[in-house]
Amino acid sequence: MGLDIRIPLGLMFLIVGGLLTGYGLLTHGSAIYGKSLDININLIWGILMVLFGAIMYWLGRRPQPPPDPKKIRIPAPPHGMGH
Repeated sequence: MGLDIRIPLGLMFLIVGGLLTGYGLLTHGSAIYGKSLDININLIWGILMVLFGAIMYWLGRRPQPPPDPKKIRIPAPPHGMGH
C-alpha cells in the first residue's frame, strides 16, 4: 500500500520534540525565561511535540484491518472495450 505519512511525520516530531525537551531541561531555571514570566516554553512545547509525534508514529505503525470483500467494487469497463 505504500508508506503511511504518519510514520515520517511522527519521527520528525519525536526528534525535534526530543531536542527541544532536552534543551528545556538543560536550561531549566535559567535567566533566559525571565522575559516569559519564568515559563519554560521550550520544555512545555517539547513535551507536547514528543506526545504528538508518538501518537502519529503509533497510528502509522498499528496493523491495518484487511479490506472487507463485500465493500470492494470492481468498476465496469468503459463502453467500447471488450465484447
